[in-house]
Amino acid sequence: MTTPTTVVSPPARDESALPVVGFIGLGHMGSGMTANLQAAGFPLVVNDLRRESAALLVEAGAVWADTPRQVAESSDIVITMLPTPRHVAQVAAGSDGLLAGMADGATWIDMSTSVPDVINQIRVANTDRGLRFIDAPVSGMSVGARNGTLQIFVGCEPDDFAALRPVFEAMGDPERILHVGGPGAGYAVKLLINQLWFSHLVATAEVLSVGVAAGVDLTTLRGALMASPANSNFVANDVLSIIDHGDYDEGFAIALACKDLGLSVDLARSSGVSVEVSAVVEQVFRRARARFGDSAGEMIPVRLYEEMLGRDLRREVA
Repeated sequence: MTTPTTVVSPPARDESALPVVGFIGLGHMGSGMTANLQAAGFPLVVNDLRRESAALLVEAGAVWADTPRQVAESSDIVITMLPTPRHVAQVAAGSDGLLAGMADGATWIDMSTSVPDVINQIRVANTDRGLRFIDAPVSGMSVGARNGTLQIFVGCEPDDFAALRPVFEAMGDPERILHVGGPGAGYAVKLLINQLWFSHLVATAEVLSVGVAAGVDLTTLRGALMASPANSNFVANDVLSIIDHGDYDEGFAIALACKDLGLSVDLARSSGVSVEVSAVVEQVFRRARARFGDSAGEMIPVRLYEEMLGRDLRREVA
């Protein structure tokens, strides 16, 4: 039996109401982001590969659309939150794609971790339509998406940023919603943040493992690092997930971390900058992915060093 096609009618609203937001991609991040948009009063039209992922949203008043085109036709603003640049391009294209349903002058906000080239190609191909393409990738993991505390890096014109700020504030921490430049700047900043964070992870794993192997107490070593110019947010905070709880953060899979690292290295290559350190970090992550599987947590590369060390990096918590 085939599932009946949905006939989408935009949520009822008056001219003074909040804009209707179309949202495509209801995974770990998108599910929390849409829940917060809905809680802030934005009418929603939603789409995902898995219709069941929209059940709670629809129960609370959101409208399901069968295709990206239907989302665009029924919305004032469309947001995409998708796994890879390839998925962004696929959602945009074709007779049932997002672009086919967007009215001239409409706004598309892509909050995926992606690269400028994808949207740039779409922008160039649609210059005569007056479409606004906003890149606004996020940091904060699924817990930030659920709690509405995401950090958002927005690449667009200043007037567009000001007009769309209420939408961003429904999903993120107002103090950490940053206008980082023109179109494409949001993508670049997010990739560079990921690149540096993953480098911190590998460097910290190496230093802690060498220190423990040399006979230094783990807690003492971390304290010395925190008191030194070598301190970082990773040493002070993020590493506690592992050394206190043995949690390698399965909320963000290493397969996605490897995807992000590959994108950041590609960005460097297209910018003409050599990134030897990041290339080595990418190799470490890919080795961990091969060893522990795609769904292992993004911090699982630390486990490679623990295996070489012959013990877990754990401290006694009082």
